[in-house]
Amino acid sequence: MPSRTGETVATEIEESISVHKELMNSVNAIESAAKMLLKAYGRGRKMVIFGNGGSAADAQHIAAELVGRFKMERKALPALALTVNTSILTAISNDYSYDMAFARQVEASCVEGDVAIGISTSGKSRNVIKALETARGMGVGTIGMTGRNGFPDGVADLQIRVPSTSTQRIQECHILIGHILSGLVESGLFS
Repeated sequence: MPSRTGETVATEIEESISVHKELMNSVNAIESAAKMLLKAYGRGRKMVIFGNGGSAADAQHIAAELVGRFKMERKALPALALTVNTSILTAISNDYSYDMAFARQVEASCVEGDVAIGISTSGKSRNVIKALETARGMGVGTIGMTGRNGFPDGVADLQIRVPSTSTQRIQECHILIGHILSGLVESGLFS
């Protein structure tokens, strides 16, 4: 008979598997996101990506897969995680507000035809919402990666909603989605 700790481990794994299975309902949204990225890269544009906390780490991870490599040797792809420059983040937060930490960077870095991906497990992160709204206003394609409750309507051109309200389960799926997108972009551009 498993110990209490063993039961906890098994429960965590079972919950994760269950949410991953439910993510199958998001296949079309993930495919649409890949097409959006492929179109942008095909036109010589770039991707910017951002989020807070664990979502910031996911943003950096996904950008690294595209700039470095995922599964194949190929040319580097332009992808910027807007979470990495502490001087910019703290200056904007101090001089404006933390709500503007990503929006100002979108304004400075993006051009029409780029893609901006905002990650928020709750869909309520004001700085992520503000950046997606800024991007949309500039003609930048927008993708929101979030949890079951999603972003408010109209914030992003496309939402990929993980069917959960559990932060850790959502984050586990977000990195899976990032890996799927990286693979689809790589194979779509370089196969």
